[in-house]
Parts: sequence; C-alpha cells; structure tokens
Amino acid sequence: MVLRRAVYRWLFPAAFVLPLWLLVGWGVFNAGGWAFLWVLLLGMPSVFIGQIILTLLVRARGTVRAERAVSWLDVAGFAVLHALTVSLGFFGTWWWGGAFGLTIAVALAVFWSQLWQLWREARPTGLVAFRSASSAYLGEGSAPARSRPADVVVIEERSDLR
Repeated sequence: MVLRRAVYRWLFPAAFVLPLWLLVGWGVFNAGGWAFLWVLLLGMPSVFIGQIILTLLVRARGTVRAERAVSWLDVAGFAVLHALTVSLGFFGTWWWGGAFGLTIAVALAVFWSQLWQLWREARPTGLVAFRSASSAYLGEGSAPARSRPADVVVIEERSDLR
C-alpha cells in the first residue's frame, strides 16, 4: 500500500519533473541542435500533456480517490513509462530511436489501461427497477414481492339536501 500511495503522490510532480529531465539530459549529454528543437517543441510538451491526462484519468476513478492509492496495474505501467521517459533523456545514439518508439507504445498502453479501469469502475453493476409507488430497488432478479393489502373500507358520503 505504501508503494501504491507513493505513486499516487508522484503522478502530478512527474508531469513537471520528467519534461525538465529531458531538457537537463540534453544539456548534460551534448545531444545537439536538432535534439534541442525536439526537446523544446515535441518532447517536453508531449510528456507534460500526456502525463497530466494520464494523471487525471487515474484520479477520476472512485477507488483511487477513496484509497489515495493507485492499482498495481498503474504502478507497473507508470514505472515502465517513467523509466523509458528517463532513458530518453540520456540521448544515446544507437538505441534512442527504439526507446522512443517503445515509450510511445507504452504510453498508449497505459492510456488504454486507464480508460479500461475507469470504464470498469464506472459501469452499472446492478439493475434498477422502479415501482408505481415511486420507490426503487437494486438487484438482479425480479421485484420484491408486495405484501397483501389489508381490508379496505370505503365510506361514501351522500348528500340528500335537495
């Protein structure tokens, strides 16, 4: 539970730290002018916006808000995604293109995983039926049996005052 809560708290700061790491990595590893343009125009904005979208999808789930912890699937997905994003900041020449493609594939997989988990938590699980007495019940089967009404006495008023 501690790890799941730590990842929950890390998601918003990661939207700022990971793009900043790409810029720092460019400066430290002398990646060149084209890499600088990629970092400023594509890398930093896409990592920032993508991380914000993924974080909002995670926090949209009721169980995450209640527990203040992500699921184990989220932990695994974000660990791989963030590790790949950090690896992009090293700007290795022979492996960078493969890491870039893998990062995009993992980001899409995490996105679809978030949508699937949100859909699974948001879909209705039971049948709601309404009766004529304007009350409702939840359940899979038929309506609960009505109790037999007691004897009813009808009193009519006659007006013989013509």
